[in-house]
Amino acid sequence: MGLWITWALPPPSDKIPAPRFAAETNRRRQLKPESATTMMAAARMAFASSCRVHLLLPSSPSTPIFARTRVGCRGIAKSISFLAPLSAARSAALFCSCSSPSSDAVVAPAPTQAVVEEKKPAPAAGEEEKGEVPVGELAGLLDIRVGRVVKAWLHPEADTLYVEEVDVGEEQPRTICSGLVKYLPLDQLQDSNVIVLANLKPRNMRGIKSNGMLMCASDASHENVELLTPPEGSVPGERVWFGSEDEKSIQSEPATGNQVQKKKIWESVQPHLKTTDNCVAVLGEQPMRTSAGMVFCKSLQGASVS
Repeated sequence: MGLWITWALPPPSDKIPAPRFAAETNRRRQLKPESATTMMAAARMAFASSCRVHLLLPSSPSTPIFARTRVGCRGIAKSISFLAPLSAARSAALFCSCSSPSSDAVVAPAPTQAVVEEKKPAPAAGEEEKGEVPVGELAGLLDIRVGRVVKAWLHPEADTLYVEEVDVGEEQPRTICSGLVKYLPLDQLQDSNVIVLANLKPRNMRGIKSNGMLMCASDASHENVELLTPPEGSVPGERVWFGSEDEKSIQSEPATGNQVQKKKIWESVQPHLKTTDNCVAVLGEQPMRTSAGMVFCKSLQGASVS
């Protein structure tokens, strides 16, 4: 640790005669710190008349520099410096300056230390994905239920929409709007058993609030669309799950409609839904199930599910 010592000699005035000031200045000129003892003696003298003391950190383990400013009789500041032969192992940088209040003293510059910013290593491949929730867990937050269409009719304000009242095990049937007019005749929709995504945030569709979505399978061109159908014996209102029969008991609580929308849960799960060669709806490789069996579509193989 370095020691910065600053002191000031008063200029010639009425209180200090000029000859005495000159003699003191000449005496200090003759000081030649040729040893550590001489330097420490000069430091003690400086400390006795110092105005302030600063502690500095040395910039390097090199030999410290002792610097001071001498003031001539005419008040002109001059600087001198010399090496202090201190031990490198326990060396301390000592900086002293002596200046007249009316003169610009030259002081040894304070040591600077370069700050090197540590570069953080780049994350390993796949490390950014550690915080992502598995798709299976996200799918468990969806409230997918068995439903039965009680009543269906054409939307009075939209030629491409049906309006359905669907029994999903609640006190009153849910009103759901579906854009299936181009794909299904109305009589096929009436009284059909369906799969309903029930925890979407309600949407206003041409003046009618839709509270869910009928899930369907569609081919790549989206020219052929079929309803997902629960197996025979499924009960309206039963919650659907993915996986084996034993996984029904470990279903998580469904998210709210606001959570599904805010966290984009459906958008994260939907790309992983499809049908197999046997027309069974799956999430990845996990089949969609009810207590009566696996959910399927009529004929579309390798289709996307939405």
